[in-house]
Amino acid sequence: MDISKETARQIGLLINRRGLVEYVIVGDNHRIEIPSLSTERTGRARFRGIRFIHTHLRGELLSREDLTDLALLQLDLVACITEMRGERRETIHVGYLIPENKAGRAWDFMEPQPVLEFNLDFTEFITELENEFVRERGRFYVTKEKHDRCIIVSVVMPGREKNVDDYVAEMKDLCYSAGITALDAVVQRPKELHPRYLIGRGKIEEIVMKCQQLGADLLVFDEELTPGQIKNISQITELKVIDRNQLILDIFAGRANTTESKIQVELAQLRYILPRLSEKSTAFSRLMGGIGGRGPGEQKLEVDRRRIRDRLASLERRLTEIRKVRDKKRQRRRASSIPIVSIVGYTNSGKSTLLNLLTKSKVDVEDKPFSTLNPTTRMIKYPERKRIILTDTVGFITRLPEVLLRAFMATLEELEDAHLLLHLVDISAPDFEDRIVSVENVIDGLGLSNKKRLIVFNKTDRVNPALVPNVERRYNAVSVSSLRKEGIDRLVEAIESALAEGPPPTPD
Repeated sequence: MDISKETARQIGLLINRRGLVEYVIVGDNHRIEIPSLSTERTGRARFRGIRFIHTHLRGELLSREDLTDLALLQLDLVACITEMRGERRETIHVGYLIPENKAGRAWDFMEPQPVLEFNLDFTEFITELENEFVRERGRFYVTKEKHDRCIIVSVVMPGREKNVDDYVAEMKDLCYSAGITALDAVVQRPKELHPRYLIGRGKIEEIVMKCQQLGADLLVFDEELTPGQIKNISQITELKVIDRNQLILDIFAGRANTTESKIQVELAQLRYILPRLSEKSTAFSRLMGGIGGRGPGEQKLEVDRRRIRDRLASLERRLTEIRKVRDKKRQRRRASSIPIVSIVGYTNSGKSTLLNLLTKSKVDVEDKPFSTLNPTTRMIKYPERKRIILTDTVGFITRLPEVLLRAFMATLEELEDAHLLLHLVDISAPDFEDRIVSVENVIDGLGLSNKKRLIVFNKTDRVNPALVPNVERRYNAVSVSSLRKEGIDRLVEAIESALAEGPPPTPD
């Protein structure tokens, strides 16, 4: 403290857990800046293994800046030594991070006390503190240790205010489908978007504190981030950062299990990366391995533009060959004059389950978004013993990345041959009306606005039965419960009737 007063500068020490001084830092009269730390934390429960002790010259206790450093750098503790106003003795004030709590506090303090009377068994203190973090996290969240654990960051844009809860719920479903445990969601309503961080730096700092409390190692933004924003956020949080588009691409990559779907996903990923290479960002290296890194892999994502274009051309040629085979199958189906019915709908609305019920098949079914990537075709017979070809397609979603829509265009071309589109809707979804609009917009965008459609409400077992008749009348629809196998006969009759009516008239 004497040297600090003589030089009129704050002086700080960074001390490791062995009690060795790793850095001596000299600031100015008002503040002190901690250098970039290379020490990595080991595991979700661990702090950095460094404590920061420094002087204050104006008799003040720990400042907001001190506590921000504590949280952002995941320090074991932060302490300041100062002479309180009106006193001539040196006082120490200690702050440390605390687990999730009802009060919503990120840190706590030890009572200021004279330096000469301060006595702390640091090893016992930090061991118990880390164990407390482990206990509190385990109390609320049960997850496999190898899974990524994330905080969802929902940025509310103008016009989306009324659907905030629905967007957050959908992001949680997407995380679940990607094998990520969503620990919490933070909703931010910025007046304007920050060019470097999308949201304000202060909010980023709050999110980092929450990540430390809950043990999150990943941030998932529901808005598209630029490579520069990913890099900037990663640097100040030391966390892996991905956006909604990357999350969906990752889900598709994890679901791709045929040659065609793997090619389609790789096309989408490379098309997503290509325009971003001009920013020469290193942010993509953080996405390799685990979430955000499935598919082409690090080597392919770091090649130059020319090699990526060559790879794209090669994949497109292979996809063209696959399309030729698919076209031959479609031609045979057309020649057979057997009616084709395609099931479309928002992701996770129960399309594969319905296909299994109608065709007595065993197509894999999961209660996750995008469990189906490849079109599945089956044959059924309806009461008059006429045959129908029934196909299941990839699910749609609000704001589906354009690169994915383009990559799966060949798959969606199956819909061109359909005599009837069964638009399956999860009636239990709070935003089912918005989902209907989203799917209809995609169908129209594919140039299929003249296709005959039948809306089918599924999962009626999850809603008040009194609601169903009114919704059916409003949309001229039928309803089923695939889980309880209810309404299937009525649906088959509706399909038969719709096919008998023929295609809708073509507008002038």
